Amino acid sequence: MCKVAIIMGSTSDLPVMEEAMKVLKELGVEYKATVVSAHRTPDRLSEFAKRAVKDGFKVIIAGAGGAAHLPGMTASYTPLPVIGVPIKSSNSIDGWDSVLSILQMPSGVPVATVALDGARNAGILAAQIIATSDSVLLDRIVSFKSALKSKVEDSTSIVENHKTK
Repeated sequence: MCKVAIIMGSTSDLPVMEEAMKVLKELGVEYKATVVSAHRTPDRLSEFAKRAVKDGFKVIIAGAGGAAHLPGMTASYTPLPVIGVPIKSSNSIDGWDSVLSILQMPSGVPVATVALDGARNAGILAAQIIATSDSVLLDRIVSFKSALKSKVEDSTSIVENHKTK
């Protein structure tokens, strides 16, 4: 059963949202991705979010650009944690409109917000949320984080031994 839903406002968001898909796949977390537009398909959004628990999802990642209402509206319909990914889109004000639309949620309707175009971190956060009740996944995340540490340690010697010409 898919534990993470990944939704986006349109296919133009796919290149950014693929990063969440990649890291979830790397961590062995099943996901389902689809397009749900807060403005163009509000009924689809309502039905999707209200049904998300019954469909077995544990976390929803919602990416949107411009006015970026998708994460907040999703959070208004579901008790599940929603992670918002602000996307710098063609109609965006350098991405700030998306960041602020997702970040500035009213009290009682929280949306965890990652960096602009930060879908990879959204995927990691979704996996970490699920891992609070899945020890096998928790072990995979510990290994994942250890690999990040090793990568930095390996790069340290490259920088420290670098000589300018």
